[in-house]
Amino acid sequence: MTKANDRVADHPIDAQFLERWSPRSFTGEAIPETELMTLFEAARWAPSSYNSQPWRFVYARRDTPSWDGFFGLLNPFNQSWAKDAAAIIVALSKSTMLPPGKDREIPSHSHSYDAGAGWAYLALQASLSGWAAHAMVGFDMDTAFAQLQVPQGYRIEASIAIGRRGDKGLLPEAMQSREEPNGRNPIGQFVMEGRFRNDA
Repeated sequence: MTKANDRVADHPIDAQFLERWSPRSFTGEAIPETELMTLFEAARWAPSSYNSQPWRFVYARRDTPSWDGFFGLLNPFNQSWAKDAAAIIVALSKSTMLPPGKDREIPSHSHSYDAGAGWAYLALQASLSGWAAHAMVGFDMDTAFAQLQVPQGYRIEASIAIGRRGDKGLLPEAMQSREEPNGRNPIGQFVMEGRFRNDA
């Protein structure tokens, strides 16, 4: 069995899936733009329906003119720890797509699903590169639409804090006990052969 971060997989997988987790404690270290672009490059190669690539990422790095606006979108709880992040990203998805050979866009059934694949690639690349990524929905999405000048036809999916993982002692005391990799439900709760089970 694969083991990492005090996690144990029930079936053999690559250790990177156990090593990646979503911490809240960050050191405040800045992320160079070139390293942030590497995370976006990984997201670029995620799969999507008809290769429509509906993911969009709008970002601000700390100590840049856009930082305060992005940080201000977060709810107070998330601000209490994301203040030490190196970057804040808002992930969006485009709700329409242009199928191959067509001249008009149609609604995309899978735009959120596909954008989630982009986020997963970004998060894994962050972990492999020595950074951490923590996605959250605790932020003002309505204000984000206006502030980021998002046009109609896009859905705001999540906000993502990127940072270099810090010691849990940097967090408010109430959060410190939660600052560790968590477990997962067993496969039997979400994988079903032949038909859907109501007890899943």
